[in-house]
Amino acid sequence: NTFNGGYFNVKLKLSNALFLLLMFCASLAQADSTYKPYVLASVAPADVKAKLEAEGFEVVGEYKPYDGAEVIVVTSEALKTAASGSIRGGYGAVMRVAISTKDDGESQQVSYTNPAYWANGYRMATELSDVAAALEKALGNDGEFGSKKGLTREKLRKYHYMVGMPYFDKPTELVTYPSHKKAVEEVEANLKAGKGETTLVYRVDIPGKNETVFGMGLKGDHDGADKKAMATLSGITGDPKHTAYMPYEILVYEGKVEGKKEEVGKAEILHGKFRIALSFPDLSMWNFMKIRNAPDGIEEAAKAVAK
Repeated sequence: NTFNGGYFNVKLKLSNALFLLLMFCASLAQADSTYKPYVLASVAPADVKAKLEAEGFEVVGEYKPYDGAEVIVVTSEALKTAASGSIRGGYGAVMRVAISTKDDGESQQVSYTNPAYWANGYRMATELSDVAAALEKALGNDGEFGSKKGLTREKLRKYHYMVGMPYFDKPTELVTYPSHKKAVEEVEANLKAGKGETTLVYRVDIPGKNETVFGMGLKGDHDGADKKAMATLSGITGDPKHTAYMPYEILVYEGKVEGKKEEVGKAEILHGKFRIALSFPDLSMWNFMKIRNAPDGIEEAAKAVAK
């Protein structure tokens, strides 16, 4: 009995050790996994919306910034639930699906934002694996793109382009309103009115908290305009197109102001030097300099909307 009991204890300890080793290896594998910002789909362009809706996605906006580029913005219960449980989660409450004309000028390609990449870049509480599975079932997956090597989870969650550049948790604050309700009303009205050469692409309210994310299309010919910036960026990246970079977000949320008891409404955007870099992580400094005025142009447009 002593022998059998000792044998059992040794076997149990070995099993526990093996389990811990496997868990450790799994965690290392996850840590070493790399993600790229976009996924190339295999679905026909004409079938995109029907396929998305069949998998439970809701189309909340459509945007055609210029010829040869169309973006379909979707959300879902899973996305909104994840957003509600994350700080500044509104940025991750939507996925963007792009239909782009390739460099040959004739054929089209469909792509979409990679949920795990953007969830980590936006420091969400989940990597949105369920959303990724639903998108793949709807649109297919012919491989990730947008970065040669990809970025690890660790790098994405503390991402910044280089020393001195902004992080996710250092957004550009636009304006403070007396209340969240007032902030939402003003931002939505100004986007609909085209202030700052913008247009309203979508609005999504985050359940369970006073937080709303707006999609801001950037029109015109100023330095931050989508058409102008993408003409330069697409010339650098080529095919597949990074069209799902658009549109830009304005986040409106309820917060506090130092010295005041009552909650106020705040509007912010992610700094262009973060948001553009996260969307085009392989840009060299030389190429980034080609759009060096775009972040200021985006900020000026957003301030006109939030005024």
